[in-house]
Amino acid sequence: MPMSRFVPAAILSLLIAGFLPCVSLADRPQKQQYNVVVIGATPCGIAAAVSAGRTGESVLLVEPTSRLGGLMTNGLSHPDFRSFEALTGFYKEFADRVLAYYAKEYGADSPQAKTSLGGTHAEPRVNLLVFQQMLAELPNITLLTERQLDRVDVGADHRIASVTLVDRQGDEQTFAGKVFVDGTYEGDLMAAAGVPFSVGREAAAEYGESLAPAQSDDCVQGYNFRLTMTDQPDNRVLAAKPEGYDRNDFLPLLKLLETKKLKSAAFRMTDGHTTAAIYKVQDPNLPNGKFDINDMSRGVVRLSLPQINNAWPTGDAATRAEIFAAHVRHNVGILYFLQNDDEVPADIQAGAREFGFCRDEFVDNNHLPVQLYVREARRMKGKSIFTQADVSQGDDNDVRSHFAPDAIAMGDYGPNCHGTDHEGPTIGGKHTGEFYQLAAPYQIPYGVILPKQHPNLLVPCAMSASHVGFCALRLEPIWASLGEAAGVAACIAIEENSPVQPIDPAAIRARLHAVGGATLYVSDVPRNHADFAAVQWWGSLGGLHGLHQVDSDQYGKRGPHLRGQYFAAFPLHAVELDQPLDGPLRQAWQELAAQHGITGKKLSAATTRGEFIRAAHQSTQDKR
Repeated sequence: MPMSRFVPAAILSLLIAGFLPCVSLADRPQKQQYNVVVIGATPCGIAAAVSAGRTGESVLLVEPTSRLGGLMTNGLSHPDFRSFEALTGFYKEFADRVLAYYAKEYGADSPQAKTSLGGTHAEPRVNLLVFQQMLAELPNITLLTERQLDRVDVGADHRIASVTLVDRQGDEQTFAGKVFVDGTYEGDLMAAAGVPFSVGREAAAEYGESLAPAQSDDCVQGYNFRLTMTDQPDNRVLAAKPEGYDRNDFLPLLKLLETKKLKSAAFRMTDGHTTAAIYKVQDPNLPNGKFDINDMSRGVVRLSLPQINNAWPTGDAATRAEIFAAHVRHNVGILYFLQNDDEVPADIQAGAREFGFCRDEFVDNNHLPVQLYVREARRMKGKSIFTQADVSQGDDNDVRSHFAPDAIAMGDYGPNCHGTDHEGPTIGGKHTGEFYQLAAPYQIPYGVILPKQHPNLLVPCAMSASHVGFCALRLEPIWASLGEAAGVAACIAIEENSPVQPIDPAAIRARLHAVGGATLYVSDVPRNHADFAAVQWWGSLGGLHGLHQVDSDQYGKRGPHLRGQYFAAFPLHAVELDQPLDGPLRQAWQELAAQHGITGKKLSAATTRGEFIRAAHQSTQDKR
């Protein structure tokens, strides 16, 4: 029986937080047949549902808990991207709506609006509200919460006919669909449907990856909670003793404090970086005096517990509940110990007590998120496998990464792994398998969300990738882009009465570009630019590759540092539409156009890059 990433009903009653009610969604009548069925209301799953719903398709969106939104509504409010120019499509629209919320609620020039950084950094409760609003606008989307996936009906031709869900009372409901989308972090739907998958790390030789280990294993990235904290006394709630707390588990902290290997409970990243603290207070902070708290990379004590995570991806509900509870004891227990234990030095205890959970977040769950940060679980073995090579430098020292003619999305965050195993004691040992590598913005092929055999299933979240490749893609902005593309592909499959595999990626791109979804990183033509679709289209043919070259040691170089993990646009990734079309580039572009059957007097007459791209794009529109 496929199991959710969440815990069984008896424990769910203690762990699930309430959410802002959305009556217009809850009151919608249920049907037994939907055109698109999405399992998992993560940002990836929501993007797929909204993308399909906006075309008029009937959509069923299923969430195992009462709180939709995945990690973005459960503490991951400090999103992973390198430059704001990489934000696109559904995710950028979401961020714009968040900014609009803060501007309306507090004023356009308010500290809250400014602190949100264009809507990318929001309180969990605000992220939740905006997701709810986006779904409420589409009456053809039905949202079901607190429904566990129980079984999947798959035919001899690998086509999914229906899914059966179970609610908290044990009652079953079966829903048929034309196309199914797995939006779960763990790939629970695809596994239940019989799609092959991987768990763990491949050996370096399998895909020629320098970041992979010498030998394969079953290790996945460490999990932890993304806690939401505050230092504001009127909203601060100190840590409560977690269930199962044992003081003896945390006594090794005293030795680390004595030797100064551990200097504080929390560390504000505005002050740089340290390994001598446990709770990473992300910079920038969040509106209303809140902070996204994460595991401290290479820290002396870690919140993540890779040594116990390996059983989660394929584990049943009881196994996942045990792992979840262990993380509560560890992530909250450390803070409780440092805030309250009599043997903790007074200055350390006082520093720890500066931070607490937020009184107005997760109000029904002791102010704790209800989802664990599952960084990596199952990974589909699909039509294409995204590996380290896909984020590597392109041919002829191109400043860009490898060209992907079948791309449906893009990203700008390099492979990043918080550790896959742990040596020594939980407190006092160290993580292994950790890496952080630069990469230039890259394209993501359609094949990574395609099963090899299942004709009506798309898997944009537990996508097809090696461990190293997945460590680049496992980010909410990228997951949202892949989910949006999956929603488009589902609609095309329905319209054409076709399996998902033979759909032309160009058809998916055309629809994405039309609504501001990028499939190639271009730093100077944003989604609201009049030439956005034309530039993205030309880039999808390879027209923007080869414009600039850099030595290999300069590949992936970022722009000037802005703040935290954010930088100005990647250098040499602009198209510069007003630049003259010089001889060598003119010849190359004319040859590329000819390869695609694009000709005309306007191409020959073009004197700038922009004129050429507009003329080439318009000629394709005229032929339709």
